[in-house]
Amino acid sequence: MPLTAEQIEEQRARAERIANASRNGAHPDDSIELPELLDSVAAGIKRYVVLDGCQADVLALVTAHTHALDAADVTPYINITSPEKRCGKSLLLEVVSQLVARPWPTSRVTAAVLVRRIARDTPTLLLDETDAAFKADREFAETLRAVINMGFRRGGVASLCVKAGGDFDLKDFPVFCPKILCGIGELPDTVRDRSIRIELKRRAPGESAERFRRRDAEKIAAPIREGLAQWASGTVATLSESRPIIPPELDDRAAEAWEVLLAIADIAGGTWPARARRAALLMSTGDGREDDSEGVRLLSDIRTVFEERKAERLASKTLADALADMEDAPWGDLGDRGKRLDQRALARRLKPYRPAIRPHQIRIGEKTLKGYELGDFADAWRRYCPRISPETETSETSETSETNSAPKYEQTDPDVSDVSDVSPPRGIRTKRREVAP
Repeated sequence: MPLTAEQIEEQRARAERIANASRNGAHPDDSIELPELLDSVAAGIKRYVVLDGCQADVLALVTAHTHALDAADVTPYINITSPEKRCGKSLLLEVVSQLVARPWPTSRVTAAVLVRRIARDTPTLLLDETDAAFKADREFAETLRAVINMGFRRGGVASLCVKAGGDFDLKDFPVFCPKILCGIGELPDTVRDRSIRIELKRRAPGESAERFRRRDAEKIAAPIREGLAQWASGTVATLSESRPIIPPELDDRAAEAWEVLLAIADIAGGTWPARARRAALLMSTGDGREDDSEGVRLLSDIRTVFEERKAERLASKTLADALADMEDAPWGDLGDRGKRLDQRALARRLKPYRPAIRPHQIRIGEKTLKGYELGDFADAWRRYCPRISPETETSETSETSETNSAPKYEQTDPDVSDVSDVSPPRGIRTKRREVAP
């Protein structure tokens, strides 16, 4: 829902109060309230763009992260995407650019400028039209891929040929910086694996948002941005020491991305630890973290066939035909003159998962046929497509180090990020707050 006039005025007054405290040099613990800043970021974004609560929350946490980048060894990427044009992707980038640290909005530069600018300024890269960028000339597309793949972790570099005297030599440029990538469709696999996906949809009848006017938005955003910068200046040491408890449902790559965001949420306290973990579970596990590589898709579809038939074993031809008949799967048309998946193609695609998964003699009724048993796939299913049912009613918080028993936070509504809906913040604490279980 769009903010009311009263909420907008409250947000303006709150932002100005934060800015005044920052300009007067007040101590962060006394004046700069992180929960209030995060709430203002989330509400400010939702003011102009139709988002759900989890999406706004993760953008608020990432915004804070850009100001406290010195505390992080890994930076979570944001992948803003949509199925069609005019869903608000570029608008969202423009709104976020008002709030993040050192924004660099761009859609296309040369490969050398991309690397050198990141190395010089450590900006927050706001890259629009990634679908076009990865289809551009090969040099830029490959450089962009390298920058994203290597810039995920502190110390990552990209190499360029530079002129040294009369000769050329290789030079490494640091490319670690926050990155928000925006475009239609899917990113390359390795890039997508490092990203938290935010999918926008075209506004439906009845959904509304305020028209974005940059000059007006800047008046509200500037004091919030200054407040985040002031907060970060006094919190980097504490944040770098944080070791938040990470939901076990997150895979290793997702856990790396979310760690710094969960640490920021835990420092904020209040509703934010639960909100952050709810967003992590909904956006980076299960369907929100779907691995759509061909092999994982095949394993998942094979499990579906076994379950639907309640079978302990299936002949190769039976399994291949059942996969090819699945309406929403690619196995009925493999792109080779409309060829369907057959037994040979099935065995070839399952070859990487040997020795456990390979066609062998099985007994079905009175016949002995080549096929597969349910147990053949158990290890692969457990490793590559485990079933995950996130529990979002409660969520663990963090302490300075992980423990076996974590206190619980009461779950809040996902749309609690509007400033009028949150409880009064208690401010930043440089030490972990004790929370009653």
